[in-house]
Amino acid sequence: MATMTIEELAAVLERGQPIAGLDLGTKTIGLSVSDLGRRFATPRPVLKRVKFGIDAETLLAFAEAEKIAAFVIGLPINMDGSAGPRVQATRAFVRSMAEKTDIPFVFWDERLSTVAAERTLIEMDVSRKKRAERIDSAAASFILQGALDRLSALGKS
Repeated sequence: MATMTIEELAAVLERGQPIAGLDLGTKTIGLSVSDLGRRFATPRPVLKRVKFGIDAETLLAFAEAEKIAAFVIGLPINMDGSAGPRVQATRAFVRSMAEKTDIPFVFWDERLSTVAAERTLIEMDVSRKKRAERIDSAAASFILQGALDRLSALGKS
């Protein structure tokens, strides 16, 4: 069970199961986690990428500790709707993860999530240095919050 749609996820989620948001970068993986009621996305510290095997182990240890039921991973589609090399890399990451876990992944259009995260951090008067440290997890929270809002609209929060 590598991937599913948000609608398919809504059909299988049980109450009290948190889900995680991922913003996959080349150097880091931004993380966020929902509350048990799946209303709010909360940023978590970023994972520094090393190589796939280590990244996967770290991500799965995180999922086990947080009792994650599913991952919502940002799909970096271009503004014109086309899929570039980052989309291919994200899909390859998910295919490789599917060999290591039964936790499902939901792809989520992440267009403008980093822009929104950056604006929010600026509005919070976060320094440029701290913004650089937090931007990926803030983007993961925007990705996850979009999925949580959709789940709520589907009546499955």
